[in-house]
Amino acid sequence: MRLLLDTCTFLWIAEGSASLSPAAARVFADPDNAVFLSTASAWEVAVKYALGRLPLPGPPGEVVPQFREVYRVESLPIDERSALLASRLPRLHADPFDRMLVCQALVHGLTILTPDPLIAAYPVRTTW
Repeated sequence: MRLLLDTCTFLWIAEGSASLSPAAARVFADPDNAVFLSTASAWEVAVKYALGRLPLPGPPGEVVPQFREVYRVESLPIDERSALLASRLPRLHADPFDRMLVCQALVHGLTILTPDPLIAAYPVRTTW
């Protein structure tokens, strides 16, 4: 399976949070799965950190790459096809970062690891 982590999922994994469901933890830990973090999520972390809404153990420019390396998560850049698909998505979710995750998952055939029911309302594979 090819997984795309929702931003909250990535942070919960990095924190060792109990918010991560047992099923999500199993899917994430499966060595046969390829796991990705969108640059949209890195951007979301940076924005929320800069606004003082997301405490981190250090600056996002250091923390996000360190977490990705520790947990063997690949970076997924925002490509043109995904960006342009955003104009065709129904307005089920107002969060632009989550909408981009949906677009990337659709374009790249990824399953989003997310607890967000609004993301799951799109015609995209999700698991939690």
